[in-house]
Amino acid sequence: MSRIGRLPIPVPNGVDVTIDGQDVTVKGPKGTLSHTVSEPIKVERAEDGTVAVTRPNDENKNRALHGLSRTLIANMVTGVTQGFSKTLEIVGVGYRVQAKGPTQLEFSLGFSHPVIVDAPEGVTFRVEKPTLFHVDGIDKQKVGEIAANIRKLRKPDPYKGKGVRYQGEVIRRKVGKAGK
Repeated sequence: MSRIGRLPIPVPNGVDVTIDGQDVTVKGPKGTLSHTVSEPIKVERAEDGTVAVTRPNDENKNRALHGLSRTLIANMVTGVTQGFSKTLEIVGVGYRVQAKGPTQLEFSLGFSHPVIVDAPEGVTFRVEKPTLFHVDGIDKQKVGEIAANIRKLRKPDPYKGKGVRYQGEVIRRKVGKAGK
């Protein structure tokens, strides 16, 4: 049995989980998220207020979907209660970020033009310093995707370490050309 899939999903107070066949909708103080669970997996409300995810048999496909479905539903519950956040930092002389509202950022990353990034619905940006900013939202997948796309604008350079990186990310540095 899947170690992750068999764990019950605790539902805190103020969170409403609606199960309609394969559709699971989670409504909480920060918003609403919904997900359609793949076919053989069943989602049920337990007596003690938790949500249980079960699979019909031990086929490989069902085993793979079991833990995945449980984690996706647990992430929805966490998202509507606490939300998700990714912190990114910018390293490099002249590299900086500026807020153009809660859903738009303007980057100066050494290009001949500023790079403007718009947030999709449900994602907001917070700029703490010109070199430190946060991507916030209730959908873990959207937050991670936007953060990855921003990091992709100017990946950290292995020689000097310049670029956009996650806070705390360790960049493996390379030694430059050896001189005579």
